[in-house]
Amino acid sequence: MFGRLTLEAFKHDWIEYLAGASMVFGAIAIVALLTYYRRWGWLWKEWITSVDHKKIGAMYLIVSFVMLAKGLVDGIMMRGQQAFSVGDSMGYLTASHFQQIVTAHGVTMIFFVAMGIVFGIINLVLPLQIGARDVAFPFLNNLSFWLFTFGGMFIMVSLMIGVYAGTGWSAYPPLSGLEYNPGVGVDYWLWSVQISGAGSLLSGINFLVTILKMRCPGMTLMRMPIFVWATLVTMVLVIFAFPILTAAAAMLSTDRLLDTKIFTASFGGNPMMYINLFWAWGHPEVYILVLPAFGIYSEIVPVFSRKKLFGYTSMVWAIVAIAVLSFIVWLHHFFTMGAGANVNAFFGIMTMVIAVPTGVKIFNWLFTMFRGKIQFATPMYWFLGFIITFTIGGAAGVLMAIPAADFQVHNSLFLIAHFHFVIIGGVVFGLFAGLTYWFPKFTGFLLNEKWGKWAFWCWLVGFLMAFSPLYFLGFMGATRRLNYYNVPEWQPLFIVAAIGAFIILCGVGFQALQVWVSIRDRKKNRDVTGDPWNGRNLEWSTGSPPPFYNFASIPQVHSRDAFWVMKHSQEGKQKSLCHDIHMPKNTPQGFYIGVFSFLCAFGLIWYMFWLAALGVIGIVVCCILHLAEKHPEYVVTAQEVENIENRKSAL
Repeated sequence: MFGRLTLEAFKHDWIEYLAGASMVFGAIAIVALLTYYRRWGWLWKEWITSVDHKKIGAMYLIVSFVMLAKGLVDGIMMRGQQAFSVGDSMGYLTASHFQQIVTAHGVTMIFFVAMGIVFGIINLVLPLQIGARDVAFPFLNNLSFWLFTFGGMFIMVSLMIGVYAGTGWSAYPPLSGLEYNPGVGVDYWLWSVQISGAGSLLSGINFLVTILKMRCPGMTLMRMPIFVWATLVTMVLVIFAFPILTAAAAMLSTDRLLDTKIFTASFGGNPMMYINLFWAWGHPEVYILVLPAFGIYSEIVPVFSRKKLFGYTSMVWAIVAIAVLSFIVWLHHFFTMGAGANVNAFFGIMTMVIAVPTGVKIFNWLFTMFRGKIQFATPMYWFLGFIITFTIGGAAGVLMAIPAADFQVHNSLFLIAHFHFVIIGGVVFGLFAGLTYWFPKFTGFLLNEKWGKWAFWCWLVGFLMAFSPLYFLGFMGATRRLNYYNVPEWQPLFIVAAIGAFIILCGVGFQALQVWVSIRDRKKNRDVTGDPWNGRNLEWSTGSPPPFYNFASIPQVHSRDAFWVMKHSQEGKQKSLCHDIHMPKNTPQGFYIGVFSFLCAFGLIWYMFWLAALGVIGIVVCCILHLAEKHPEYVVTAQEVENIENRKSAL
């Protein structure tokens, strides 16, 4: 009945016991609070079953920040292990546990932190920027979130039941095959990626259709905000790239479940096919993460420079060029695997070429700032930190685009430094900038500037300390993913890196303090204008926080900086005409499908095939019930809309 699930699966070391206990006690505390304050009905009706894009965006952010805490702890544990393991000391982590942490850290930060915050911000901002009341498919939006969430739960479950993969986050065969990894760790990896990947693909389709079909009157493609352009191109990448990952993971799953040997060389399979497929998804994934951050910077820099964005058209074409080129550079991830000089030369040149449109964007932002009236608010701090770190990381990437140089630093800590300079400096800093910039839009009050700047400086200094030493260690020959280096001369650099990781943790603490202080002082920091940063686009034209229907009447735009023009013309001063509004109803089916997907995958992981069958049946039943629903909408009358608008005006 329980397949291969035995008591052995619950045996862990003391670190995993502590992590599991903290999760259990945290869950018990949340359940106790919800029960004490009788908020279960509110949680179910207002959040779990909600199809409101703003609430779904907020839930994405909540889950992502929980995963961020987990990923940061993983990173600090890795740096601590490398700092303490020297000479006769092997540190406090076993080699097996260290490899599990390496894998979990990569999967957590890529799939469930960066992707989660990206989709969270897009959910919050995109419909407002294009003048829409919701996304094109509200139910799919809810379903995507719950697939994302339940996919991430496998990482947490592995702390208490079984182990996680120790293959590295890319899970190359034959290491990830049955012969070398017969346990459940790789299966946890496979199903967390496949379930969350399905949610990402659905989100990609949803947002693409939303942008193409739901823009307000007058908003042509070349009048869209750059953030919308970045989202549009990102969703095209999602739609083309994620099926590749799904196919690769599905084939590896059949290798493990059905012993098909697709990637087993001794039986005619080809492990290099998996590596090609993985990076055919993996390199576009880098731009799936970074392009929305580029869009955020393109919103922030003009606002805080008090100027129009320099080179709008060139920015759009640079985004499109990056998207096209991102699909023809994947092989630089395995220059050292014998592809041949001609192939390596082509992909090396393409890797250098993709730096050109990226450089265009950097110069456009700098020229936007040139002779502007710059306001050094917290979002602008994050942008300036990005310019420093991303430029360093990009320069290292151009170096690694030379196959001969890559042969020296490939699979070393130099690569780890480059990747983190690009992803943290480019993506994470951009997401923090966006969250700070749009926070008053969705809460009605500003984040505390003092603690926000303290958090920024801790992140910047800690980040440079944590990852700059890895460049030097990589040149010295330090291979990545090792829990022990028997080279005492390297130890000071590992200690500096560990201190940097601790300073980053302090930055996260300051961010938590910033949110707490801001909530405590929210009346004092109340955004009475609805437009605290003097914004330029439509999201600032509605209330803070926006009503559930976003706009009483759909706006009409006639320029790129739509709200800026409306504020300085009579059009923006006219009263909106209220009328009946059709809004989608909440639905529990997305949550149920997420639960049944989790049960199906858990059953397959542990060979409890009855549970897997139950999960499949549950998914089919939920889909039928959703399709049979007769009234997926409700009507908000014109009088109700007018009353809400009048209350907003009075406030």
